[in-house]
Amino acid sequence: MHWLPDMEAARSHFVAGMPALSYTGLSENWLWKTCGDRHWQQLAGIAGQAVPDFRDADGHRVYAAFTAIRIREASLEAIGENDAFTIDSFLKPAGGAKYLSEHVLVSQGALRARVTMLSTFVRRTRERDNRSVIRAMPMAVGADATVPQAADGLQLSALARRFRGGDWGAHLGLEQLRHATAHAIEFLPCPYTDFNGADLLYFASFQAMVDRAEWHWRMDPEPPVMCERDLFFHGNVNVGESLELNFAAARVDKTDLGHWCEIRRARDGDKIADVVTRKRWRQR
Repeated sequence: MHWLPDMEAARSHFVAGMPALSYTGLSENWLWKTCGDRHWQQLAGIAGQAVPDFRDADGHRVYAAFTAIRIREASLEAIGENDAFTIDSFLKPAGGAKYLSEHVLVSQGALRARVTMLSTFVRRTRERDNRSVIRAMPMAVGADATVPQAADGLQLSALARRFRGGDWGAHLGLEQLRHATAHAIEFLPCPYTDFNGADLLYFASFQAMVDRAEWHWRMDPEPPVMCERDLFFHGNVNVGESLELNFAAARVDKTDLGHWCEIRRARDGDKIADVVTRKRWRQR
């Protein structure tokens, strides 16, 4: 099977230890954080930087913020304690300040997950105010007109716009339901675990809070395992601001569990993310 794009990869080798494992196999949250760091480091590499330090023309610090993340063909439950695996990472331009990376996880000769990440550069206009985040263009990274733009990036951007506007119809086997909520909870992000060193609500925290909300809601005797997930980021929050997680569509059958979760700021109701998830019941 041909898993890898036709371009040079950066390969990382791992052995699954406790920090990388969860009750359902390799931790999806660990995988997101690891792939996000690979994306960040590869951006620095193409800019000729030893460590990431991006600034705009006025000297403001700018960061790569993810606008969409996708995981497909996941079988993370197949990776257990002390299993060796590799992650091949590819980065390519996706138009303007956007870059798309793909991360291919392989263990024992089998594909275990494919993670796609789309980012753009942002900065704040007011210090530590995550509501003041705007798009930015770093001086060190510019689009190379000779390198074709990633078609997947254009597709993800278009889909993110549809979700932001609430006009997507059906996705990952779910039908959009208007004015219906299967489950809702309030969540207060913690500065010690949910925010990153740039003082932003960390992208991997969105996945974690949705899984916590799902567990709070269902507490299935045998937790299902990840198949595929799409996450679209629309905004951020400040420390001390609460969020509302609304599961506005859900499907449960004999083979899998699917749901769509809207994440909104509790204070003003602004949507900051959409998360569409499909999991399958584990066969023992």
